[in-house]
Amino acid sequence: MKPGNVKLGLKENWKQFSLLLIVNAFVGGMIGLERTILPKLAEIEFGILATSVILPFIIVFGITKALTNYFTGALANRLGRKKLLVVGWIIALPIPFILMYAQNWSWIIFANVLLGINQGLTWSTTVVMKIDLVGERQRGLAMGLNESFGYLAVALVAFTTGWIAAEYAIRPYPFYQGIAFVVLGLLLSWLFIHDTEHHVATEASTSDARKLIHVFLDTSWRDHNLGSITQAGFVNNLNDGMIWGIFPVILASKSFDLKTIGIIVAVYPAVWGIGQLFTGKLSDHLNKKAMLVFGMALQGLAIVLMYWAQSSMIYILLSIVLGLGTALVYPTFLAALAGFTHPQQRAESIGVFRLWRDLGYAVGALLTIVLTIFMETDKTLVAIGLLTVLSAFIIWIRMDK
Repeated sequence: MKPGNVKLGLKENWKQFSLLLIVNAFVGGMIGLERTILPKLAEIEFGILATSVILPFIIVFGITKALTNYFTGALANRLGRKKLLVVGWIIALPIPFILMYAQNWSWIIFANVLLGINQGLTWSTTVVMKIDLVGERQRGLAMGLNESFGYLAVALVAFTTGWIAAEYAIRPYPFYQGIAFVVLGLLLSWLFIHDTEHHVATEASTSDARKLIHVFLDTSWRDHNLGSITQAGFVNNLNDGMIWGIFPVILASKSFDLKTIGIIVAVYPAVWGIGQLFTGKLSDHLNKKAMLVFGMALQGLAIVLMYWAQSSMIYILLSIVLGLGTALVYPTFLAALAGFTHPQQRAESIGVFRLWRDLGYAVGALLTIVLTIFMETDKTLVAIGLLTVLSAFIIWIRMDK
């Protein structure tokens, strides 16, 4: 497409946008492969206590993905979004086979490193490309759809892997899905997705957004708007890393079976995913600061209350509340961030945001390890829930209306 023929908007670019949504669903599916059954895989196949491996596992994933996010953002304008997307899928090709046939745990860790690189390259580029396509007016809707498709896929595959493992075996059957995700994601990205550099140039020619003096420092903290968004993204994934790491362990300690754990674990990302279909659009019309404050506070409250939960129904209810809180903030983070940055700096700024946000996975897992030294595992829920409420307070006092 020539620069003069480029039009911004969801309706004007619906074909490419739809293809990117499908690709992002495959990206989310790759995370879902590990979300439910990893602790049981460690115990059954490798004889390793789940609590001793799952948090270090998440630390490796979080650091790898975070660093890849940053370099993806930094390189997006120089190398092109599509090239990075295709490379991300090529790197993912061995992952399902390693998960199926690995004979020692170090291979599973290696697969997780590859998964972190894959996620950093593919999810980051699909986010930026959708924002490029739709222009200023529909960023929230675009991010809501993007994150919704991705996290619905996480939830669906988290459920199906748990169900397949319970009905058949923990390996190799649950991971056959991953082969399909990688092959289809690579083919769609390589053959049908187009780059969006002309859309960026079109928007930049009319943008009145100021350019940042130092993209990394301003996005990280120095700019009071971007810094507020970034710290909230960091805390959001910090609590998600904790939920990912110890939630299945806490549920197993309460004698829930694998199917029940799979259902409870799937509810949170499912509500998160479905909710973003609506909250993304709302962020185009409502006050983004208010949505971020309320969403983070709601997350914190749900996590704290999980400490006192006993029945599966209470866990499901609180998982719904947690999912709603996350749905309020997740598309709003990126829509607000895009609004405060110049189109030519947007990919780099999003890369910095996603660096800190996904480092939250690693810090959340590390913090949980430290907290469990001094308190019972389920009491860490209270500490991290209160930290999430503090993040909401920082947005409230620091971010412009």
